[in-house]
Amino acid sequence: MKISRLIGIITILQQKGKVTAPYLAEKFEVSCRTIQRDVEELCRAGIPLVTARGADGGIRIMEGFHLDTTVFTKEELEAVLVGLKSLDSVSGSHRHMLLSEKLGAVSGTEHMMIDLSSFYKDSLSRKIELLNDAIRENRCVRFHYYYKRGEEDKLVEPMRLVFQWSAWYIFGYCPAREDFRLYKLNRLWELQLTEAEFKPREIPAGKLRFGQNMTDDIVITALYEPGEAYRLVEEYGPGSYQVKEDGRLSAEWGFSSYEKAMDWFLSFGSRVQVIAPEEFRALFAAELKKALRQYEGEEKER
Repeated sequence: MKISRLIGIITILQQKGKVTAPYLAEKFEVSCRTIQRDVEELCRAGIPLVTARGADGGIRIMEGFHLDTTVFTKEELEAVLVGLKSLDSVSGSHRHMLLSEKLGAVSGTEHMMIDLSSFYKDSLSRKIELLNDAIRENRCVRFHYYYKRGEEDKLVEPMRLVFQWSAWYIFGYCPAREDFRLYKLNRLWELQLTEAEFKPREIPAGKLRFGQNMTDDIVITALYEPGEAYRLVEEYGPGSYQVKEDGRLSAEWGFSSYEKAMDWFLSFGSRVQVIAPEEFRALFAAELKKALRQYEGEEKER
């Protein structure tokens, strides 16, 4: 903490020019005597600080002395604060405000807002805090996980918290599978920090390249209603489709599996028509008929 306080004092003096010892003491939550010792230590380190008593007194850097500020540029400090603010959006803490107040650098970051949370912010924050503790302490975690194929209780050695594909994941080693796995936090519930400790494993480089095995080899052609242009642009850009004579939008692109493609096309309901390949066209039509039969069955029961 001492070295961070010394750096903070230098940064404040660079920004404000002159401040009082009580001001610094309040900022860093220490006594005025501690601030005086810090000033003496900075002077011994070669940074000439001048102190003056009286109504117009205070602490300042000697005129004519220029400190190399490559570590403390305004832009870099703002970048650090924006990063802390984004993490605070999911951790529930206020580290960016505390650092801003201590360094006198609140302004300059309001123009950029990064919210890494979701509709599950409260539960997500608790999970991230607990997983952070588990990673720092090398302790296993238990949780109940929901897959598309079902659900399962897991014991995992947590190693990395990952924000990717607009969602949070925990990356770790699963002893039961004897391999590294990535688990989505919103599918992970009943999270518990266990007493079981683990020895950190060496992570093969390829394991951290998430999604490297996802290929888009299955090319599907479809026609979309004109009102769906915004979704196509959002996913693939404004040049991803062609406008047909009837106004519908023709597009083709790849998917990693029929399962992924099915989820995508079903989200359009009746506003899409699959053209090719014939195999997927038949599967998609069968899925739509299956959904229709469910509603027809409800109508008969009524």
